[in-house]
Formats: sequence, C-alpha cells, structure tokens
Amino acid sequence: MPVFTFSGKDASGQKVSGERVAPNKQAVTQQLRRERITPGAVREKGKEFALPTFGSSKVKVKDIAIFFRQFSVMIDAGLPLVQCLEILAANQENPAFQKTLTGVRTTVEGGATLANAMRQYPAVFDDLTTNMIEAGETGGILDIILQRLATYVEKAVRLKSAVKSALIYPVAVVGIATLIVAALLKYVVPIFSNLFAGLGVALPLPTRIVIGLSAFVQHFWWLFLLAVGGAVFGLKQIRKTQWGRYYFDKALLTLPIVGSLLRKIAVGRFTRTLGTLITSGVPILEGLAITAKTSGNAVLEEALMKVRKAIEEGRTIVDPLKECGVFPNMVTQMIGVGEATGAMDSMLQKIADFYEEEVDAATRDMLAMLEPAIIGLLGVTIGGIVISLYMPLFAMIAKLAG
Repeated sequence: MPVFTFSGKDASGQKVSGERVAPNKQAVTQQLRRERITPGAVREKGKEFALPTFGSSKVKVKDIAIFFRQFSVMIDAGLPLVQCLEILAANQENPAFQKTLTGVRTTVEGGATLANAMRQYPAVFDDLTTNMIEAGETGGILDIILQRLATYVEKAVRLKSAVKSALIYPVAVVGIATLIVAALLKYVVPIFSNLFAGLGVALPLPTRIVIGLSAFVQHFWWLFLLAVGGAVFGLKQIRKTQWGRYYFDKALLTLPIVGSLLRKIAVGRFTRTLGTLITSGVPILEGLAITAKTSGNAVLEEALMKVRKAIEEGRTIVDPLKECGVFPNMVTQMIGVGEATGAMDSMLQKIADFYEEEVDAATRDMLAMLEPAIIGLLGVTIGGIVISLYMPLFAMIAKLAG
C-alpha cells in the first residue's frame, strides 16, 4: 500500500506531521480523526514535490484570482466567513469550482478553519495559499491576505502569459515550415522524380538526396510520428523521476538564450513567492519550504532546501544563496541588505518587480533574434529543395543550348 505524508493539528492545537500507510487519502483522513488529529495536507509520498498549481484542469487560474479578490472585499465589509463562501459558491459559474467552494463552506461550518478546509482540495488551493490563509486567520488580517493572494496570482498569470505569447510565433512558424516541407516531399518531389526517371538524365547529389528523402517520407512517414511520440513519452517518464526532473531542468538552464530567460523567470517567481509569504507573516523556514515546492524548477527547489537547512543551523540567508550558485550576485546582495535592515519582504518584492520587467525585455530580445533566424532557416530549407529539383533541368537546358 502507498505511504502518505500528512500535516495537521492535535487535540491541543499543536502542529503535527508524519506518515501513515493506507490504501487512499480518505483512509488516512479517517485514521487521523480517530487519533484526534485534525488533518491538513495529505499527500502520497514521492509526490510531495509535484508541480503545484493554483487551479486544476477544471478550475482556471483566472477564477481563483477573481475569487480571492471578491472574498477579500466581502471580509473587509464585515460579512461572516460562511456567508461569504455561500455567496461566492452560488455566484460561481464554473461547476467544478462551485463544488469546491461548497465543500469548503460545509467544512468551515463543521468547525474547521478556512485553511484546513481549503487543504482538502490541494488541486485547487496549493500549500502557498493555505499557509497564507492560515497566517491571515491567526493574525486577524484575512482580508489583507486575500488581497495579496489575488495580486500574487494575477502577476503570476501575467508572467506566464508573457512567456506563452513569446513562444507562439516561433512555434507557429516552425510548425508551418514543417508542414510545407512535408507537403513538398510528399506531393511535389515525386512529380519531378518521375520526370527525371523518364528522361534518364544523371542527377546531381543534392537532387538525389531530396528524392531519397521524399521516398522515405512516402513509405516511412509513420516512423517520424513514432519517433516524436516516443520522445515526448520518454521525456514525460523521465520527468516523473526526481533525478530525471533535476537533470532535465539543469540542462534547460544551460541552454543559450532560453536558459537565461528561464533563470530570470525562476528568480522572479522565487522572490515574488517568498516575499508574499514573509509579508503575510509566514515564518521564513516554512516560507522557503513552500517556495521550493512551488518553484517549478528542480534545480531551484534543491538549492532552496539547502538554504533552508543552512538557516536551521543558524546561518544567515545570504551565504547559502551565494553558495548554491543559482542566484545572480545582485539578487543575493539585495536580499542581504534586506535581511540586515529588516526589510527583506519589501526587498524581495522589488527584486520580483525588476525580474518580471527583465523577463519582458528578454522575451522581446529573444523574439528579435529568433525571427530572422527562423525565416532564414525556412528560406534555406524550402529554397534548397526547389533549387535541387531544378538543377537537372538547368543542366539539360545548358547542354541543349551548348
């Protein structure tokens, strides 16, 4: 049977965590309640570091951001918590999210805290959300925390959208170019091949290569689809392992141009997440653990866990950040200044703002470099095929003219 890790509170209100062996999450929850433990997060061991998201495939991130914003306004207006959840659930157009909010309301009505009620839906509310909500409930600033969550999610969505928008053009051009080349090899080249065979002329090497590629595409096109499918499946399987994900992410960070962009995205996400958590009153050790899990990059995740361990041993945050070699010197120096002045939260937010602007600039620069390179590659590929097909005809015309 699988092993599950859990966190929660015992009868005296103290935080507890550990492991239980059970057939599923529901069995773990029932077992914990029999032990007078109020369950919080329950996850299958080995999947604790699965990339968390603000919404499942059925709940959009935009819905989450709007929910946080509306929720904060209602709490600030003095409406009771259960009534807020009831109103928000009733006005929710997404059936999956409506069901989630109804479940949260029911659990809160039963005496649970909002954070623990949300922990029952980890596919919608991740660790960052539930820990910030818990800090807001403890400090009596739930409305402020919800506003910060809404701002955080909106900025995260904006950053993700900027990167996606930058990738649409090159992916679309490469896709169209591939279709054009495939169409030429499948439909156009065979016409010329039959013509040359009827004329019985000697073909130059480039023409023979193109005709050979055309013959391969005609008879073994399925091998290409099989290779692409196998590569995608293999990468997914490798990414499921801890070592595979680490080395894959490490390789991505070393790529020219793209690696620099991914590093800036990772640093921006790290500083934004940790800054938001610290501002909301989450302890730095817990904040680093949550930030590591939500980083989206295995290299950054490992580095942050080493930093967390070093801080547990009594060290400052700056030296471990420098030693891990992941973060730029400017970032570590600014964090060091923030730690020394007691303004680390605001310093982290300023770094996040800077790197989000850097990501925008980097995506524009990448597009500026990729556009001529892709157009040039497209021209050389298609032009090369066309020229190689006309080379025998040019040779025949020259021979007849001579």
